[in-house]
Amino acid sequence: MKKKFGIKEVVAIGIGTALFVALTEVQIPIGIPNTYLQPRMAVFAFLAAVFGPIVGGVVGLLGHALGDLVFYGSVWWSWVIPEAVIGLGIGLIAKKLAIKEGGFDKKAIITFNVVQVLANAVAWIVVAPALDILIYVEPANKVFIQGAYAALGNILIIGILGTLLATGYAKIGAKSSSLSKED
Repeated sequence: MKKKFGIKEVVAIGIGTALFVALTEVQIPIGIPNTYLQPRMAVFAFLAAVFGPIVGGVVGLLGHALGDLVFYGSVWWSWVIPEAVIGLGIGLIAKKLAIKEGGFDKKAIITFNVVQVLANAVAWIVVAPALDILIYVEPANKVFIQGAYAALGNILIIGILGTLLATGYAKIGAKSSSLSKED
């Protein structure tokens, strides 16, 4: 199985990273310190589902790191790395979802959501708390609560907005892609 990485993927990384950073400040508080519902997750998951694991991983890593740097002045690596995990996880099933080809049917929607739930659970309930404890010596009870709420919030945002983005793109965008190779 040959994987192709070209100009479309590079453009997707650039646009995806820029959108991720721009949407960093769009936050809906959920009552847990430093934990919010963030629509950027839907855009990010959509790009991973369309363009694959490299785009997903890089957009998650760069987008979160640059967003932290621009808006908060420093990078919180224990929350940046989980974004890459989510992007990789969702991106691994991109071909199966067939969003680019307009094939995002009910089975693909279920697959997308099962995988995003698993990716979020691994990223926020395992990876982020473990890194918070190892890197920043944060209290375990605090970081596991934050991680669980972050996972739940991301699952909801991606499940609703990410699914709508992918469905809409599969229906109209995939048939009229403006990114085409010139002769």
